Amino acid sequence: MTLTFRRASASDVAAIVALVESAYRGEVSRAGWTTEADLLDGQRTDAAAVAHILTTPDSTVLLAETDGNLIACCQLERRLPSEAYFGMFSVRPGEQGSGLGRQVLAEAERLARDEWAATTMVMTVLAQRTELIAWYERRGYRRTGEQRPFPYGDERYGIPRRPDLVFDVLAKPLAPEI
Repeated sequence: MTLTFRRASASDVAAIVALVESAYRGEVSRAGWTTEADLLDGQRTDAAAVAHILTTPDSTVLLAETDGNLIACCQLERRLPSEAYFGMFSVRPGEQGSGLGRQVLAEAERLARDEWAATTMVMTVLAQRTELIAWYERRGYRRTGEQRPFPYGDERYGIPRRPDLVFDVLAKPLAPEI
């Protein structure tokens, strides 16, 4: 499958929200392996949050399309002069496991390295998502030993189904392209 990449615009907000929600929440997310449906109810994101990302300096949503159809996305944010944050990574549930995620992650790393001069990519992943952390580790990410609390009580991030949610911070050095 040939992917084309572009940065999102305001006209993409609704499609991004639908894709992210389908990859993480509710019954439809169970068609893929990235579901958080056993950990969280409620929303994963909303139109206001995505619109905010798109209007924040040094932040973007990278879209992956095939034949003009949105199939995957991720958020990128330049944090420090040499660090980029990777988040909101979503692949259409029926396409998960097809190798698309690896392509999107590689393009996000390329963009952060080549366009922002980032030398490190960081992300947060729910510690309970051991299979997802293992996937990132196979792609060179490592746990930093830092953890961040889940924002209990803030339903913008979902409604926890358990009391022990916490985020692990993962990082990967971005080697210069040779």
